[in-house]
Amino acid sequence: MIAVHVRVSGRVEGVYYRAFTRDKAIALGVKGWVRNVPGGGVEAVLEGDRKTVGELLKAMKTGPTGAIVLGMELSELEARGYEDFEIEY
Repeated sequence: MIAVHVRVSGRVEGVYYRAFTRDKAIALGVKGWVRNVPGGGVEAVLEGDRKTVGELLKAMKTGPTGAIVLGMELSELEARGYEDFEIEY
């Protein structure tokens, strides 16, 4: 199991980016959360096996229709054992 913190910049607000990320995470079995960042952008914590987290990160690079992802910053974290994937407000 790995855990990754990701910060996404670009046009990722108002295009259902968080819901897109949550739906993909649930489909892949990835746990954690996603939320908007004050001042623009989105951040998320993803936990799962390396392959599924990698698949989710690949999907997040494109995002939903209307999104324009300009950058992604990644850092590894220690896994906390999230039980599901949620949108935080």
